[in-house]
Amino acid sequence: MQKKVSLVLGSGGARGLAHIGIIYWLEEHGYKIESISGCSMGALIGGFYAAGALENYIKWLKSTETLDLLKLLDFKGTGGLVSGKHLMKQLESLMDGDKKIEKLAIKYTAVAVDIDAQKEIWFSSGSLLDAIRASISIPLFFTPFAYKERLLVDGGVLNPVPIAPTFNDRTDLTIAVNLGGDAVGEGYLIKRETQSGVSGKIQEYLTKITLPETLTKENGVYVIADKSFETMQASIARMKLATYPPDVEIDIPKNICGTFDFNKAEKIIEFGYNACAKIFSERIEQ
Repeated sequence: MQKKVSLVLGSGGARGLAHIGIIYWLEEHGYKIESISGCSMGALIGGFYAAGALENYIKWLKSTETLDLLKLLDFKGTGGLVSGKHLMKQLESLMDGDKKIEKLAIKYTAVAVDIDAQKEIWFSSGSLLDAIRASISIPLFFTPFAYKERLLVDGGVLNPVPIAPTFNDRTDLTIAVNLGGDAVGEGYLIKRETQSGVSGKIQEYLTKITLPETLTKENGVYVIADKSFETMQASIARMKLATYPPDVEIDIPKNICGTFDFNKAEKIIEFGYNACAKIFSERIEQ
């Protein structure tokens, strides 16, 4: 008999591709995912899975060059670098149109934050794409999402591992994936391309669209803000997990790749798969 799972997918940029590997491992080993609570990249991956369109997203990501991904980022945002309109059109195409959350086969909740009221907003009904767009609104990067006279940003601002929406689930296990796990040594990192490779092409492209140097240089404004946000999320995640411990916690090291290293999709997915396998083998041994 399959074990029923509530899956909590955390926030953490490209590291969120590890969620896919974890989903693969669970499916292959007799676990049935009946509920998903997600934040930021966790909301995106969880939403595509609940909509039955995850393979479309993976195939597109693996076949798309880094520069093509960058070109989806329309640097015309207000309150953030990117408006997100081009990206959301692409996601809508991959999902074969928007879906209603309440009609999904899997219970789904995406978590965002009302930046003015300073509180979490849970999306458990209505437009799936709106829920994803709200939850992925990384401060400074994406324009905050305007929703019912509220300005919403990335759920990771207050709750990077949103366990609370699963409290009333009637499942056998709650599995939480924390993308802000302890850093690992050099030998475990998913390597980035050299400056002459992908990184060099990215720098060339960013130069062409004349973004200020403070946004693109190694320790520029955006890089420091991104690192600060990552540090904040990791700290909040530790507190949340200590207060509401799941049945199973899978920690993905916070430094295995950069926030926008989506060109490493295959390796990051494999990392998640192996991390899940390791945790469950340790449970069996205990």
